[in-house]
Amino acid sequence: MLVGVCDFPGSYAFPPAGYGGIERWLWAVATGARAAGADVHLLGPGWLADLEEDWVRKPVRLEDVTPGTLAERELRDARYDLLVVGHEYPSLPDWTRTWSELDCDVATFQHSPVFQHTATAFDGQRSRLYCYSPEMTERYADHRPIPELAVHLGLREEEPPATAGTDLVWLGRIDEDKAPHIAVRAAQILGRRIRIVGPVFDEEYVRRHERLLTADHVKWIGELGGPDKTAAIAEASVFVYTYARAYVEAGAAVFGESLRAGTPMAALTWRDGTCAQAALCDETGAVAVVDPREDDETAARRLADAIAQAESLDHRGVQDIGMRRFDPARHFQAMATRPC
Repeated sequence: MLVGVCDFPGSYAFPPAGYGGIERWLWAVATGARAAGADVHLLGPGWLADLEEDWVRKPVRLEDVTPGTLAERELRDARYDLLVVGHEYPSLPDWTRTWSELDCDVATFQHSPVFQHTATAFDGQRSRLYCYSPEMTERYADHRPIPELAVHLGLREEEPPATAGTDLVWLGRIDEDKAPHIAVRAAQILGRRIRIVGPVFDEEYVRRHERLLTADHVKWIGELGGPDKTAAIAEASVFVYTYARAYVEAGAAVFGESLRAGTPMAALTWRDGTCAQAALCDETGAVAVVDPREDDETAARRLADAIAQAESLDHRGVQDIGMRRFDPARHFQAMATRPC
């Protein structure tokens, strides 16, 4: 099987070392395809140059190909079986025009809760859309979505054997949507230290919650990548996950990252059917479902209870489950197979 994994114009490298959700997912698909025995071409100029010795790179993007040119003929002659691409592209006319000449399948994962696809983007067979949670599947029901847990990988982020950690950790982009202040307050209720890992996306949000976010029990780490990022997760006792009431999580990388590192999760959600509930089970974490009409203090106390529950879980058992549930080869095989 020949698979083309397509990059796109963006601010992060392929694969990224730290933040960059869709970029990390595409890299996981590429490595999963190779592990499953497929031949892989990395399509587009954004893939890191130092991958050239180990990977076949083709610096062409389908949306830039002119009809009838040598570039189009070379793509067609390669005889791809499957293209994997960011979720916008099956609705992009220039991209789909070239794809229609290739006689291959296309698969993508919905990484945005608001992107609007064209009515003909997916047929559920030759063109397939995958969604993480029941919530996301319902939002994109018109496009025949297929339930699947996304796997995300970065460079040099191989997980060490699981060990029981010490402090709590929260990881993600720091803004209103991700609401780390609730995680910080939950840690404070428990008398625990918490490490905040990630880039600041919203300075005003940080200023608004400055007193809490700069309290003595909080340590700001900044954005990490590679082994440092993996260590920050693996060395924690519990990964604390939060988001804002109105935000819809399309498919956060952190669930797979934490479970593969052997770190149980305590998750706050505001409704049922979310990514947290799709990713976690009683052996890997605890989920606090809070009525969105409740205030942040109530949510933090419920989250603190979930942290205490998750902390009792066995880290090695969490890692065993995480490695199976978020296995790149399994993920690729699911996406490479047409539904019956």
